[in-house]
Amino acid sequence: MNTMKHLIILLLFPVFSCFSQSGQHTMFWKEGTISPAADLQVIDWLTGHWRGEAMGGVTEEIWSPTMAGSKMFSFKMAIKEEVIFYEFGAMSQENGTLVLRLKHFNADLKGWEEKDEREEFRLIKVTPGKVFFDGFTFEKISENEINMYVLMEHKDKPSEELKFNYKRYISK
Repeated sequence: MNTMKHLIILLLFPVFSCFSQSGQHTMFWKEGTISPAADLQVIDWLTGHWRGEAMGGVTEEIWSPTMAGSKMFSFKMAIKEEVIFYEFGAMSQENGTLVLRLKHFNADLKGWEEKDEREEFRLIKVTPGKVFFDGFTFEKISENEINMYVLMEHKDKPSEELKFNYKRYISK
């Protein structure tokens, strides 16, 4: 596994002891629990084109409107005008709850995960303006600003929470 993959593991009901707090804004899934009921309407505010800065570079996310029970997305990170990696994925409505799935790719679109593998994140909690998945939190600040908190896992040191602040991007 390359270093970047280790860096990125790369987002309705109250949380009791069945969920554990990981960082200030992220949570992680605890085995034996059940995801809360939710549909994609709780995160319609995520739809759009977003840009921000993180990890020394520029980040971009594009989230589609809901169609056929899912929202698809793309993510790109660039440092000094050079693409570092991409993510492609979907948030799907399944069995009365939400699931987030994604795959990582190098700049040349060679995948990090094996052909039939992907990262999958279960829904933990939904509150007004926030949606918590295992290691990801999506937060609405305003119609034109969002935060995403991602729990980063490192091989030789404790996990850390990274904040991505995005502003709605409108091309000229």
